[in-house]
Amino acid sequence: MSSLEQSGDAAFSACELRYERVFAAPPERVFHAWTDPQVLARWWGPKGCVIPEISIDLREGGEWMTLMREPDGGEHRVSGVYREIVPPRRLVFTWAWDNDGERGHESTVTVEFEAAPGGTLMRFHQATFRTAEMTRLHNEGWTSCLDGFEEFVAAGNLA
Repeated sequence: MSSLEQSGDAAFSACELRYERVFAAPPERVFHAWTDPQVLARWWGPKGCVIPEISIDLREGGEWMTLMREPDGGEHRVSGVYREIVPPRRLVFTWAWDNDGERGHESTVTVEFEAAPGGTLMRFHQATFRTAEMTRLHNEGWTSCLDGFEEFVAAGNLA
């Protein structure tokens, strides 16, 4: 990895992102929140976004999709395919934005969940981005999303 930068809890280079966070819930519940469409729709996306459409086929080779709607009405569709599912420890899936009906550049997201004091240590990795600007934008989006997830968990939504 070239010249890592730090941004809060994230480490990123021009082509990848890494995060580590502890959430106050057991791994089984955190994993469930990442894989159950009804739960995922309640916290997914940058702050202020709502998820009016979501589908999850939770099996290796299964497809997933979310439609994120911003407060100003702008919509963004993202989708991918599950590559690895190891409950409650690991998810690996592809990620690509829909750009006016065309599938954009695909990256791979790996999320690992490990029991830790106080709950679950989540390790997140996304690679490979084509540009530093795309990495920066994803860093902003994921940081906001994970902040929202932390608030969601703290509010007792995974109890």
